[in-house]
Amino acid sequence: MYELIQVSGRSCYIQSPAKIGLVKLEGQDVCLIDSGNDKDAGRKVRQLLDANGWRLTAIYNTHSNADHIGGNKYLQGQTGCRIYTPGIERAFTCRPILEPSFLYGGYPCRELRHKFLMAQESDALELTPECLPEGFSVLPLPGHFFDMVGFRTPDDVVYLADCLTSRETLDKYQISFLYDAAAYLDTLEKVKRLQAKWFVPAHAEALEDISELAQYNIDKVLETADRIVEACREPRSFEAVLQKLFTDCGLTMNFEQYVLVGSTVRSYLAWLKDSGRLDAQFEQNMLLWRQV
Repeated sequence: MYELIQVSGRSCYIQSPAKIGLVKLEGQDVCLIDSGNDKDAGRKVRQLLDANGWRLTAIYNTHSNADHIGGNKYLQGQTGCRIYTPGIERAFTCRPILEPSFLYGGYPCRELRHKFLMAQESDALELTPECLPEGFSVLPLPGHFFDMVGFRTPDDVVYLADCLTSRETLDKYQISFLYDAAAYLDTLEKVKRLQAKWFVPAHAEALEDISELAQYNIDKVLETADRIVEACREPRSFEAVLQKLFTDCGLTMNFEQYVLVGSTVRSYLAWLKDSGRLDAQFEQNMLLWRQV
C-alpha cells in the first residue's frame, strides 16, 4: 500500500484505498490528483515526496468525497501547496460538514461525523483551465457527485476518479454510490468511448481499454433501477424500499451504509419518477412509491 506505480512517462499513481495520482512536472516539482482519505495518507505521501526529493506544488481534487480530500490539510500545511477543486465541490472541501449533512438530509449525528465522511477543512481555490499544468486538460464527469472531474495528462493518461467501480466491488455490494443517475449514465457512456494510453480509476485497476468496465458499470446501474421498480410493484415508502434492497443484496445496515445507500436510492427514485417508471403518492401523511 502507498507504493508508487509509474503508468506512462511522468504520470504515476500511489496505490491506496482511493488511488492518488502523481505527475512529475519540471525539475523536482510534482502535483497530485487527490490526496487520500486522511492525515495518515497525507503523511505517507509526504514521506514518498521526501524520499524522492520532490516538491509538491499543487493538489488537483477530482471531487470532495472525504476519501479523496482527506490528506489535503496535512499536505498543504507541510508543503504550502495550492489546492484546486471544481465547482460545488470546492464548497464541500472548504466546509466538509456539508458532506454528511447532504447525505443524511439534516445535521448529522455523531456516528456520521467521522473522517470517512467528513475530511478536515482545507483552503481550496476554484479549479479553472488556467491553473492546470501545461498539457493537462479537465474532463467533466458528473453523476457520482456534483461537479466531479477527471484529468488527462500530457502522457495521455486519464485519471477517472470515482466514475467507475471494479467488477469485484460491484458484484459484492451490488449498489455503488451516485448522486444523479441520469448524469452518471451519460458520463459512463462518454467514458466508454474515450481513447487514451492508460486509464486510472480511483477504485479499479489501471486499464488500457476502459470500455468493458464502463459497460459493466452501466449494466449495474440499470439492474439496480430494475430492482427498485420491482420493489415498488406495491406502493412502498422509501424506508421499505431501502430495507428490501439491503435484504435482497445481502447488505448490513449501519449509520454509514444507511446514508450512503439511502442517498443513492433517493436519487434513483427521483430519476425513475422523472423518467416515468415510478409514481409518487401521499397516503395518511406518508410518501409512497409505486410502479406506473
